Formats: sequence, structure tokens, C-alpha cells
Amino acid sequence: MADRSEAPVETSTGSVDDTVPADDVELAAASEDDLTSGAVPEDTPESESASEAEAKAEPEDTPEPEAEATPEDNPEAEPAPAPKPEAGPKAAAEQEPKPEAAAEPEPAPQPKAASAPPFPLTLPVPVRHSGDRIANRYRLEECVAEDEVFTSWRAMDEKLRRAVGIHLLASGHQRAKDTVAAAREAALLGDPRFVQVLDAVEDGELVYVVREWLPDATDLTTLLADGPLEPYEAYQLVRQVTDAVASAHRRGQSHLRLTPACVLRSDSGQYRINGIATDAALRGLHAKDRADAELTDTRAIGALLFAALTHRWPYPEDRYDLQGMPKFLGLVAPEQVRAGVHRGLSDLCAQALCPEPGRHLEPLTSPEALAKAITQLPKVKQPAPEPLVIPEYPRQVRQQRPDQTTAVVPPMPPHAMPQHPGPLVPPMPPRRTNRALRWAISLVLLAAVGLGSWATAEALLDKPDSSSVTKVPASPSGSTKPTARPTPHALHIESATEFSPLDPTTIAGDQASLAADGNPATSWITSPFYNYPKFGNLGNRAEGSGIVVDLGSVQDVTSVNVTLPFAGQTMEVVAAPADATSAPDEYSGYTQRISDLAATTSTTVDSAPLAHPIRTRFILVHITVLTHDPDADNGYYGGISEIQVLS
Repeated sequence: MADRSEAPVETSTGSVDDTVPADDVELAAASEDDLTSGAVPEDTPESESASEAEAKAEPEDTPEPEAEATPEDNPEAEPAPAPKPEAGPKAAAEQEPKPEAAAEPEPAPQPKAASAPPFPLTLPVPVRHSGDRIANRYRLEECVAEDEVFTSWRAMDEKLRRAVGIHLLASGHQRAKDTVAAAREAALLGDPRFVQVLDAVEDGELVYVVREWLPDATDLTTLLADGPLEPYEAYQLVRQVTDAVASAHRRGQSHLRLTPACVLRSDSGQYRINGIATDAALRGLHAKDRADAELTDTRAIGALLFAALTHRWPYPEDRYDLQGMPKFLGLVAPEQVRAGVHRGLSDLCAQALCPEPGRHLEPLTSPEALAKAITQLPKVKQPAPEPLVIPEYPRQVRQQRPDQTTAVVPPMPPHAMPQHPGPLVPPMPPRRTNRALRWAISLVLLAAVGLGSWATAEALLDKPDSSSVTKVPASPSGSTKPTARPTPHALHIESATEFSPLDPTTIAGDQASLAADGNPATSWITSPFYNYPKFGNLGNRAEGSGIVVDLGSVQDVTSVNVTLPFAGQTMEVVAAPADATSAPDEYSGYTQRISDLAATTSTTVDSAPLAHPIRTRFILVHITVLTHDPDADNGYYGGISEIQVLS
């Protein structure tokens, strides 16, 4: 976060308890919707203000504490037994009750006049224009959203020269303090799957919250403009969003307003969530308890999956450019709305969205339970890549020069001779070559000949002795030939699993088989991103990660070819000993080294053939250093598209 957000900021304008009576504090705590909607009670004249109407209604709304009942206040109540009279006429006179006529009537309670609150309950949205500067650093460029309480802008950070997003609201507003607190808690989350909060500051009469801006990301509303998502893309959406929200709930954070506009997809296929905790605070949304927050976010994820599968909004209202469902139908599974929906994803959506999913399914009420159910889904197949179509361009016809003429020659019999054997087009005059250019070409040719002669001499001098060449037994004719190395061939890979030492859970274990399925378009990619290239510098990632392939039996291995989804990773290829019956769980179990594949700009890396083949069954392609993600400031990730083992 920026320097401004490190110091604590006082957002309150003063203590209300020192200057305002208790009744006025209750008036100041009235709901914002009642005060901003302009509604006037029926028994209140239009000329009266809202505070005077509330002052008149205060005796009914806020009854004063009941006093202890006395015979004068409640004549029908049975009087308490009188104490025993003391001896003497004076005591008897004191015990004699006074007549009711002599009792003075108590004055009727008068309503208290409501005083004006110390600050307005709702303040207008701060008026700003394009080109204005905030905190002498952020220049406003475009207003992307406007509300009764706040405005959202795309701005330019002139200090770091990057685009940012800014929320603006008045510091005296009752939501300002909650918004600043929620933004600072979201900034401490530090999860790259969420759009990062960079600053949250109260500057005079203005409160602004600064977040990162993703120019290359596309929100889910735009992705759904052309229709529903493919099953594999919908699976990636619900899996990545659920994992991120479940991780936030484990750290005590919740979103409470997860909509299609808050879910962004980068060009690399990674989903990121905007507005964690901050969007809810800006709109005054609060959860009753932790269970209510978990249920709210789970229902919101179910609504996102419903929209992705059916291209409809699950509720009656039309929202986010999607048509709502009929009100009489209620909440139903996606397969009841659109044909051909993936059965597993439809059941998962019904469990997250519907209170009664049906078909003996149990409802899911927390992101943690939803994430566990996603891991138990059947595998969703990734669609095959579309074939590359090379457009056919028409052949260009050579244009004639104005001085050229084309003669039409009639067909001639075979025995006839042409009358004009010369060319129809006059020959072009020879070009004059510069003498200096000819000398330069001659010098280059001489230098090339000299270098070639020197290389040939070097090769002859370094030629090994002919006695070291292995010869085959002499043929019947007496001729001998040196032994040639057989042509390498690819070995069959039985299975591929993820190597994740010292970690009870895998990184992306369900995608490990994509690294050996014969299709370079599918890849195993680490998820989530890490803040440092060596897997976040965490203890359980100290030995890196990768893919272990099982050849099914012990084979002779000479080299390994690896295809990567992106360049820049540092890897190595090691193998287990020949007597290993199962893939080792620790890195120390791979004792045979095949090759070191350093970071390269190419996405295809082939290891050099070994002089002597090794015998093994399990081979580990081990990633030790991740590559940087250009879409994230501090994001690092790795991946493998295809592994080929040669013998």
C-alpha cells in the first residue's frame, strides 16, 4: 500500500455523546433509505420538516421507562396492605388516606423537541471532474460508476505512471469510516487472486480508496454478452472463484456483493475478484454473523455459475444484461432451463444456489464446502483447439510496363515455322554494376573461403583415431561398417501426477494428466500465483514442484523433451532408481539426473541425448524457479504442456 495508508486515519468528525442528547443520537442513527427517499408520513403536513415529524412521533416510537406503579397512577390495582397503625391518635391520623379530590393531577408528558443532528446523515456525492487531481498525485480521467453515496473513477498515478481505480465519498458520511476500515483489511489480504487495494485515506472532506486497474481484463458481464460459457470455461470460473473466496473466509474476510461485474478474466485465463469487503461497505451491506456471510457468498457464486451455464439471471429481476427467470418458477437447476448443460455443473449450481436442490442433494452453505464439492466433480473435458485456417490469397498477376506490348500469336500447324523468331518483348538493357560493390563482394567471398579452410583443418586435426570406432563383424564379402546409433523412439507414458512435497494438498493436481495427454494445447499450470519466483519462498515449496510420469515398467531412457505453455522457467529432469516400485514422494528419491533445462525464451526444450541410457520407470520434470506473470505486479507461475520420453 502507498505511504498514506500506513498511518492510522481518524474518520470521525467528533464525539456525538458530548454534545447531543441520547434521543438525538437515536434520531441520527435512523436508516439512510428512510431519510434519502423523500417519503413523508401521511399525518405530517408537507410544510413540516422530517425532523419535526419525527419529534412529534417520538413519544410513540420511544416510550419512556415505566415508573413504579402507585395507587394514584393505577386506581384499579389492588392496594398493598397498609402497615399496622401505631398507638395514639396522631399515628391514626397519619395512616388515614387523603381523599382523591385533594390529590393534584400530574401534568401530561410533553414531547421533546428534536434538535438538529451534529452532522448530516447523508452527504452529497463529492463533485469532481475529469482532470482534477486527488492528493496531488492521482489525476481523474473517466468516471466509470456513479452512486448516491460515492463515485468510481479511472485515474492516473502520476508518481508511478500507472492507471488506478479510485472510489470517492464524503468524509462526513456515515459509511466513510466503515469503508476505510474495510479497504485496509482487504489490503492486508495479499492474495493475487483479488484486485489489490493500494491506498485508503481520509483527506479533509474527502475519503478516497485506490485500487489497481487491470486494462487487459474482461468482466464476466462482457464475457456473457455473446451467450453462455463452454462447460470447461464455466468449470474454471467456479473453481477459481470458489478457491479465492474460501481462502478469504479462512482469514476472516467476505465479499457480500459478488456480481458478474466483480469477476474479471485475464488474457491468460486466470480469474480475479474485485471489491472484496470494500464494495459491501460502500453500499452499507453487513452480515449478521460468519454463517450469514458464508451463505451470502455461496449463493452469489451459485448465481454466477447459473448465469455462465444458462445465459439467464436466476432471480426474477433483469440484471447485468441478462434476462431474469419467471417469478413463479423459483430457483431451479440450470439443466431445467437450458438443454445440454453439464450434469455435474448443474447439480453443483443447484446445491450452491437453491435452498432445496432436489434429487436427494444436500445444499451447500459455505465456500469451503463448495470448494470440496468441486474437487469431487467428474473431469470436465477441455475443448479441442480450433484448426488453424490459412487464408488463400489470389495469385498476383505480373503487370506489364507501359512500354511492353503483348502480341497475340494464332495457333500454328506443327510443320509451320514462325515468321518472327525473335522475342516479342525487347530485351532490357544490361545494368551497370558499381565497381566498389564488386570489390566488396569479392572480399567477402575470399574471407568466407578462408574461414571454411580453417574450419576444415581444425576438424581434420581433431578427428579421433579410427581405431576407436566400433566395427561390426566382417561380412562374407570382407567389408566392415561403424556401428550407428539407433533412431530414438517415444515411450508410452502410463500416467502423470503432480509432485508437491511437504504439502497435504496439491497445487493443480486435477490438471496433472494434461501434461502427458498428447495435446500441447492443454497444460498443467500452477494455481494460485506466487509472490516470489521460488514458489512464494514458503517452506513447503522449498523443493519446487513439477510432474512425475510413470512409464508403466522399467525402460531405457536416453532423453526427455518438454513443451512449455510459456518461457522463462528453470527446470531439471531427474529419474528414480531402477528398483523403485512407486514414485518417490520426496525429491531425494530421484537419484539419476537426465538434464538441466535452464530458463529460456523458447517454449520447446529438448534435453541432450545421454551417452549411456539409464534404466528407470519414474521421471520427474522438476520446476525450481517460476516465471513472471505480466498481468500481475508480483505474480509468478509455472506450467508444463507436454512431456515426451525417448529411448
